[in-house]
Amino acid sequence: MKRTKIKELLSTEPKGQTVVVQGWVRTFRNNQFIAINDGSTIQNIQAVVDFNNTDESILKRITTGACVSVAGELIPSPAKGHLP
Repeated sequence: MKRTKIKELLSTEPKGQTVVVQGWVRTFRNNQFIAINDGSTIQNIQAVVDFNNTDESILKRITTGACVSVAGELIPSPAKGHLP
């Protein structure tokens, strides 16, 4: 599957489409939320890790500045006040 730049994703209406994002980890919170930036825009995109089905050795390698490739479903944020 082809990589999609974050700049493009932020201007796309999330409809549950499957996408691939590649970039650098800006932050990793609660072993679940990864803020990713690929340099195409100053804004980040958030990936939610399936904590229960991800090997602990992989989670330990996700640190600020790490390079990641994430594939998943693009959905709007359920959190109040977040950009779609």
